[in-house]
Amino acid sequence: MTLPFLSDLRAQGYQGEVGLRVCDLTGRELLALNPQRVFPAASTIKVPLLILALEWAQAGRLDLEGRVTLQAADRVSGAGVLHELGPGLTLSWRDALTLMIIVSDNTATNLVIELLGVGAVNDWLNRHGWTDTRLVGKLQLPPEQRNPAQLRGERNCTTAADQTGTLGRLVRGELLDAAHTVLALDILERQQYRDLIGRCLPRAENGEHLYRLASKSGELDGVHHDVGVLYTPRPLVIALLTQGGTDRRELPGNRDVNALSEALWPLLSALGNVHRQGDI
Repeated sequence: MTLPFLSDLRAQGYQGEVGLRVCDLTGRELLALNPQRVFPAASTIKVPLLILALEWAQAGRLDLEGRVTLQAADRVSGAGVLHELGPGLTLSWRDALTLMIIVSDNTATNLVIELLGVGAVNDWLNRHGWTDTRLVGKLQLPPEQRNPAQLRGERNCTTAADQTGTLGRLVRGELLDAAHTVLALDILERQQYRDLIGRCLPRAENGEHLYRLASKSGELDGVHHDVGVLYTPRPLVIALLTQGGTDRRELPGNRDVNALSEALWPLLSALGNVHRQGDI
């Protein structure tokens, strides 16, 4: 089934690299294209950060209603809103985790990384077998604040296999208890950037999407990712990772993103048994 996907992409002029893996909720692989290829993680690294922070909350190590104060030095550029706000703002850790996911806030993410520690995040990934996903350091730091690995050019990285493994275990309740699993998926469902997996989802007459989607996107120059759980008639766990895109324009007019989303939906429709339900 990947051949039409790739041919559709190439026909639309997309020449970048693609890693794609789709599984059902049991973890059974339905489709894979370069699932072990390592890509820059971009903001998909925020998925394991969310889950580990909620694991700490479940264990009593983190009070989600505890407060953290934003300092001027904490603010970094890129996605999000906190870098636009003044220092001295206090927000709960629940708020920080929510901002990290739903608007991909890099400042909130760095607060979470400072809390958890780079080593603890990578130890957690190793324990679960996700050895191709690595957190190198905080996001969007100026050169004078980067750690030695970042100065050597190392970047946070991941694979489609690791991302589907993480989300699959999350949705099956294998990583968190029921309450914290619900919270993690609820935050992921509220992500506001839905230009890949979510862009072509069919809508009801009232404009609401027919299928729930809990997801996290990620972007860098030429890099466009989206990973998530899509609740089609046969629910799917999806990771689409790409790099080498040549359109540098912002969304929603980015040609590469449009090509990827338009090629992806027929594949997900078929794998999710949508065409058997008369929904589209």
